[in-house]
Amino acid sequence: MDKPAARSRLPASVKQASAPRKARTKSAPDTAEKRPRGRPRKTLDERDDGNRRVELVNAAARLFRKKGFDATSTRDIAAAVGMHSGSPFYHFKSKAELLNAVMEEGMRSALQRQAAALQAAGLSTAEAPALLRVLIRNHFDVLLGPGSDFIPVMLYESRSITARQRGLLAKLQSDYEAVWEPVLEALAKAGQLKGPVKLSRLLIFGALNWSVQWFDVKKDASLDDLADAAMALFIGEKTPARKTRT
Repeated sequence: MDKPAARSRLPASVKQASAPRKARTKSAPDTAEKRPRGRPRKTLDERDDGNRRVELVNAAARLFRKKGFDATSTRDIAAAVGMHSGSPFYHFKSKAELLNAVMEEGMRSALQRQAAALQAAGLSTAEAPALLRVLIRNHFDVLLGPGSDFIPVMLYESRSITARQRGLLAKLQSDYEAVWEPVLEALAKAGQLKGPVKLSRLLIFGALNWSVQWFDVKKDASLDDLADAAMALFIGEKTPARKTRT
């Protein structure tokens, strides 16, 4: 059998040179301005410096109490704090969310003020009448004193928030009223509170809270006078007559 012809090999000197590789060139930096993602940068009015949110909540509380939730616009609230009409939405998703903040922060403030009043008084349940007066006087201050727009809004505008939000407010309200329970129980044991404790608590808060409907600080008695009258009504405790306003 004939051997196959050997393949001829080209000398190295005559090998076909491979095409030279192209040198890598660095791409020129992209100097085009990149498009910003998300929302545009906030203006100075829209940035929260720690006070803007508080200002919005305070202004909303005043307006909700004065005009009602439905009659108050976000534009009204923004104007009250010197903001652009859309700026409140950087802090709250909606007017309803702002309403909930008014109520929740109002209840948290009421809890803090009640705790501070009790601590300052330094009383125990053995001094139940004096302790009840501290609670009543502080509650009138929460309802009718300076910066007292929050709780009245909660009392009359809670239908405008969600069931979940009302549940949280109910928990805060329960924590606030729970402090009164042992005081009323001590008064009942001493024979000074005539009705059942639970019903008495509901009636007491109903009477105190209704004062936001009729009390006028410019015309009516002082908050101390109101506290004295409440003590006389609830447990028959008489206090020395105070000087009437002239």
